[in-house]
Amino acid sequence: MGVFDKLFGGGKKVSKETAETRGEHMPDLKIPIDEKFTIYFKKNGGKFIYCEDFTEVLNALQNIISENNWQSKLFYTLDKRINERFSTEKLGFTDNINESEIFFTTCEHLVAHNGSILVCSNQIKEKKLNELPSNLIVFATTSQLVDSISEALKIIKKKYLKKIPDNITTLKHFELTQENKNDFLSYGSASKNVYLLLLEDY
Repeated sequence: MGVFDKLFGGGKKVSKETAETRGEHMPDLKIPIDEKFTIYFKKNGGKFIYCEDFTEVLNALQNIISENNWQSKLFYTLDKRINERFSTEKLGFTDNINESEIFFTTCEHLVAHNGSILVCSNQIKEKKLNELPSNLIVFATTSQLVDSISEALKIIKKKYLKKIPDNITTLKHFELTQENKNDFLSYGSASKNVYLLLLEDY
């Protein structure tokens, strides 16, 4: 039984319609963080692909590439883990932002409370979010799911005892939707076409 069984069958389901129609500032429903993240991530305009193993991740990545005609495109990345993990997939990588319109990265955490993706200098160096390409592919695992930003920051502090990374920020409101178009927190942020490849690792 995977962590996403409640999304894809089995078990008692919480009404997604109820969760999705609640205002952003209403108290959170008592639902599992995986389901909560999925609901809010999709509200933010993200495209979510759940994968049970790494083979499914690779298949999903190839589907994204085909869907967008990116076969001959270079992938911009600042994270060596992406180069290492996907080096056998015949992908071309570059660390020159002027050579690519696709940013491929990992993240630190997935925040269920608002469906955001928390990144830091490990993924984006000193770049601002509006400097990144408009197309993003994020590779993450289910163990990176946390309920809140404060929880994510506590984990980062423990993980990086010697030197806490800087430029900690969250990717949110990827595309303007009915739910987020009037959110003042999204003003000035560049719209992103975001794909999340989420690997089950529990």
